[in-house]
Amino acid sequence: MGGVEKKTGGQSAGQGVTDEAIFKVTKEIIVKFIEVGRLSPSEFDETFARVYRSVERTVRSQ
Repeated sequence: MGGVEKKTGGQSAGQGVTDEAIFKVTKEIIVKFIEVGRLSPSEFDETFARVYRSVERTVRSQ
């Protein structure tokens, strides 16, 4: 499906997404930001929190 996977922590799409699943997706995004040089250690805390909230807001709004 275009290389995009829906990660739901082993749950079907109709069920709620766990906090652990949100954390794992956020971690993957942050790791990618670090790999491509878009995130420095001084920005880590703020960026992680912002990405986590964004992912959470996205999956919980459906």
